[in-house]
Amino acid sequence: QVQLVESGGGLVQPGGSLKLSCEASGRTFSNYAMAWFRRAPGKEREFVAAISWGGSSSYYADAVKGRFAISRNNAKNTVFLQMNSLKPDDTAVYYCAAAPRNKYRNQPITPREIAYWGQGTQVTVSS
Repeated sequence: QVQLVESGGGLVQPGGSLKLSCEASGRTFSNYAMAWFRRAPGKEREFVAAISWGGSSSYYADAVKGRFAISRNNAKNTVFLQMNSLKPDDTAVYYCAAAPRNKYRNQPITPREIAYWGQGTQVTVSS
């Protein structure tokens, strides 16, 4: 079992930045590829970004490419999502997720491939 706890969400103005963190506990963190998903009001949950188990490779949804950056610190069992140039369309609940390390293939990880989910953190982009 892996427990994931997100933090760092909040209210930010358009064009601003936020950094989300997700701390993992339980099984060996480096056994898992990590990802971020989000669910906007009235929409399906969507993939945002993923990072390989060692952190050497990452993949982004087109909607966030060039603005968001995923990273991880395996020594601290933590994955991050740096979000810059935020837009109102980025408003959503953001979820941290863990998938078996072989599920990272430099393409979106699907919700069906996720083994563990965090509880989510709200990000609101509004003036």
